[in-house]
Amino acid sequence: MTVARSLLLFVLAALAEIGGAWLVWQGVREHRGWVWVGAGVVALGLYGFVATLQPDANFGRILAAYGGVFVAGSLVWGMVVDGFRPDRWDVAGALVCLVGVGLIMYAPRSG
Repeated sequence: MTVARSLLLFVLAALAEIGGAWLVWQGVREHRGWVWVGAGVVALGLYGFVATLQPDANFGRILAAYGGVFVAGSLVWGMVVDGFRPDRWDVAGALVCLVGVGLIMYAPRSG
């Protein structure tokens, strides 16, 4: 159950961080206004909170592993929200990152 909870928290963190960054991008780069930017800032703050709920107590490990989730999640966000079409190298890179997530977070450790 701990792995499932951890994975769910990574997905929620990715939605908050990537969504927040996208909202800021829309507000600034697409000239949608400060309401979009403000919503993005709130979402980015939620990302920081969600990351603290991970069952592992090691900040560095959580953030390092989350980096891989962020990479893959950003490509998925781009596909779903912006119509981005990743090439095979994007997909290969994201898979490498997700393997890294598995190794960093869920590999058996002594002690």
